[in-house]
Amino acid sequence: MSTISVQNIVGEIIARRPMLAHAFEAAGVDYCCGGKKTLEEACREKGVDPQAFADRLEQSEAASEGEPLVDAAAMSLTELADHVEHTHHAYLSSELPRLDALTEKVASVHGGEDARLHDVRKTLLSLAAEMTSHMMKEEQILFPMIRRLEASEALPKFHCGSITNPVRQMEMEHHDAGAALERMRTLTDDYTPPDWACNTYRVMLDALARLEHDMHQHVHKEDNVLFPRAAKLEAELVERAKV
Repeated sequence: MSTISVQNIVGEIIARRPMLAHAFEAAGVDYCCGGKKTLEEACREKGVDPQAFADRLEQSEAASEGEPLVDAAAMSLTELADHVEHTHHAYLSSELPRLDALTEKVASVHGGEDARLHDVRKTLLSLAAEMTSHMMKEEQILFPMIRRLEASEALPKFHCGSITNPVRQMEMEHHDAGAALERMRTLTDDYTPPDWACNTYRVMLDALARLEHDMHQHVHKEDNVLFPRAAKLEAELVERAKV
């Protein structure tokens, strides 16, 4: 086990040690949209002691050794795009309609007891609409570009110019999605059910927590692994074309 430094880049930590994602989420430290920051910067933004958290990460890594994990960094660009599409996009496509029904039921039944439940539903509906459009753009435009880039010996010509243009847009949309997830966590007191919560309420909170975890993994794989590697490959092909 290698030492984790507070000066390590958060996205690189998770790229090498994806099993640590749960520790970041438990502490409220961002590793997906904020993946380009140092561990120290990410911790201080959330009021978390950086060195104490780094020590906790090392303990978590030691405890989780041997667990089967998806190694995004070891995949080809095509394999990783396929993985994101078949795993995370498929999850959202099935889970968002389920959460639509759950939030509607809980807000209609218990919204009088806690008005924040209506805000949870509004936030979820907005996130669902944005992610549906977002996934379509990735599946129909960006991912095919990435696959074509990896399969090419020479720099392909894309209608949008550099691949960094759609990547930049996707990263902005990821940031907005992250803000929506954080808002739902706040509105639900970190997904904590009140004493009077019915089973459907508790199921909704569990589903929201799982949604957050999956989306954090999803965004991390794209923002901190897939997109930087695609941009690097494009830059290499640009340089090769100059020779």
